[in-house]
Amino acid sequence: MKVGRAGKVWLVGAGPGDPELLTLKAVRALGQAQVILADDLASDEVLAFANPAARIVHVGKRGGCQSTPQAFIERLMVAEALAGRVVVRLKGGDPFVFGRGGEECEALRAAGIDFEVVNGITSGLAAATAAGVPLTHRDACHGVAFVTGHERDGSRVDWAALARSRLTLVIYMGVARAESLRAGLLDGGMPATMPALVVQDATRAGERRLATTLGSLVHDLREARIGSPAILVIGEVCRETNANSIRPLLESAPRASAR
Repeated sequence: MKVGRAGKVWLVGAGPGDPELLTLKAVRALGQAQVILADDLASDEVLAFANPAARIVHVGKRGGCQSTPQAFIERLMVAEALAGRVVVRLKGGDPFVFGRGGEECEALRAAGIDFEVVNGITSGLAAATAAGVPLTHRDACHGVAFVTGHERDGSRVDWAALARSRLTLVIYMGVARAESLRAGLLDGGMPATMPALVVQDATRAGERRLATTLGSLVHDLREARIGSPAILVIGEVCRETNANSIRPLLESAPRASAR
């Protein structure tokens, strides 16, 4: 790849964490990078593919935690490229699925910088696959909706409408808002017996899974002490899960001491 006076930016999806799920193109970009702006969700195993001479800047972005402002990341990305460097913006999952890749593309276009997007396996797909859950099934569901549970000021997810859609729901950043999304889905007519799956740290060594139902979701999440990053999958397809592949966390999670 030839780099002129201005450099180039790669928006690279790091996938869910397992380095074997990286694309060959992602590995090539990491090997060429002079500067890597890495999210918290990009694992150390993925960063092992980086050019040894690359400068790695950790720009944490994780729901529920203190994060580097997006505007700062975009300014840094642009500045490094304008200085003639090859930059990798390394993002957990896929840049274009709740990864703010669209905003970063706009910033790069406005600055006249050459860039390329490298897709990664999004964590919603990886979480379902890890548990043996097909997101679509011709006998159960003909579509899937990827939804964020993180609502911006002034905007709300219409959970009732999603319940009526009868699609498989794959919910990112939804653990902290499990109570409100549960209520919305029930209000929309989704039965409390609808199967649900929660996967924390999908594909990583510390992966944890919880098989539950919509009605029991909030209670079971609390008992299992599941936190971010976690994916919620709700729908009839979760009935297809091999029960032997799921160990309910309620059997193994540490219990809070009595007060």
